[in-house]
Amino acid sequence: MLSQDTNLTPATPITLTILGAGQRGYIYASFALKYPNWLRIVAVAEPNQIRREEMAQQHGIAPENVVSDWRDLVNRPQLSDAVAICLLDNLHCAACVAFANHKYHILLEKPMATTMDDCLKITDAVSRAGTLFAVSHVLRYTLLNKAIKKILDEGTIGQVINIQHLEPVGFYHFAHSFVRGNWKNEGESTFSLMSKSCHDIDLIAWFMGVPCERVSSFGSLTHFKPSGKPIAAGSATRCLSCPVANQCPYDAKKIYLNPVIESGLTTWPVSVITEIPDIENVTRALEEGPYGRCAYECDNDVVDQQAMNMDFTGGATAAFSMVATTEALCERKTRIFGTLGQLEADADTNELRWFDFVKRERKVFYPYEEDPESAKSGHGGGDFAFLRTFLNAIVRKEQKGMPSVQETLNSHIYVFAGEHARRTGTVVNVEEYRQLHMKQMLTQSSTSTTNEDI
Repeated sequence: MLSQDTNLTPATPITLTILGAGQRGYIYASFALKYPNWLRIVAVAEPNQIRREEMAQQHGIAPENVVSDWRDLVNRPQLSDAVAICLLDNLHCAACVAFANHKYHILLEKPMATTMDDCLKITDAVSRAGTLFAVSHVLRYTLLNKAIKKILDEGTIGQVINIQHLEPVGFYHFAHSFVRGNWKNEGESTFSLMSKSCHDIDLIAWFMGVPCERVSSFGSLTHFKPSGKPIAAGSATRCLSCPVANQCPYDAKKIYLNPVIESGLTTWPVSVITEIPDIENVTRALEEGPYGRCAYECDNDVVDQQAMNMDFTGGATAAFSMVATTEALCERKTRIFGTLGQLEADADTNELRWFDFVKRERKVFYPYEEDPESAKSGHGGGDFAFLRTFLNAIVRKEQKGMPSVQETLNSHIYVFAGEHARRTGTVVNVEEYRQLHMKQMLTQSSTSTTNEDI
């Protein structure tokens, strides 16, 4: 069921412009195919011709609204109720500010931006525009995590004392995205804690419900570097020519080619490396493209494991871990300890368990058994649940159900502060860190204005 509140159904479908027809843009656009009475895609900007034309054809987009560069759309008369910004991370700020200035409601793919200054610019632009705004921190919207939040808010386990949260990235997923893929290099994208884990830090902050005051962090690029390469691999720099590829967990043939040969796989991750995911094109991609490179001979520099500690107002603490080399594929594990009980959640089994200290009673709950349909999109149903919430907010004309832009900024500040703590080996005071960056931004703005006057 799309929404339990039938009064919210729009008289006509909400219209959406898609900037970036990659994996995330495709997911949001696919919602319109399933729920055409709620959403209609009316424009797309995508530099890749095949993806651009495929989305245009699927959604019947008028030719004049099918462009390669998002800048070709921004200065036209308003094309849609909202825009979904699914561009590369370092393009988020420019696009978000531009469309906010034109009064679009904004769905912004995570992260908000790759620098603190850009996050502040987005916050300012959205606040001035007064439009609805949501960053796709989709973990907030899964039935499992909403059930956790309800238990915490009702005081079922008393006052929260500590949260332990694990993000197991998945051994081949990390190699695909963060060693060979778009998020492998900080100069090209951003650091791991931001690109991979910003919605985990947001989730922890949401569960706590009070500000984070101090952070510390440790982590490094431990495995995916030349020193981790098997000696027997010799000088091989590509999997297809490696003499010991069959003994390597990151053999590109195992990850991409074998699934095509054995089961005809055409979806992620194969769909990322070639536009036509058949044996011939996948083989060519592994011979010539970045996804066929040895996982120990790439230009990656982002950390493959990181721990972050958070100290919250009132004394509660949280410990977050991101680990690349795991069997589980992004199926988070969460443990929360309160004064009256403890809670454990497993996104793999969708099982929620808690123990009542007073009654000496253990309970088990499976949220998706009550609403199986909610698990049918990515991130445990979080992708579509997030989009439903965004569309409902547009119908209501209020931010209800979504964090404010300031709350979203706060969780990003925790991430920036955490990475600063890792790099400097210090405990970072969050408010001092925030004020320092705001002061620097004001100084830069003042200098820029002075130079323009000259």
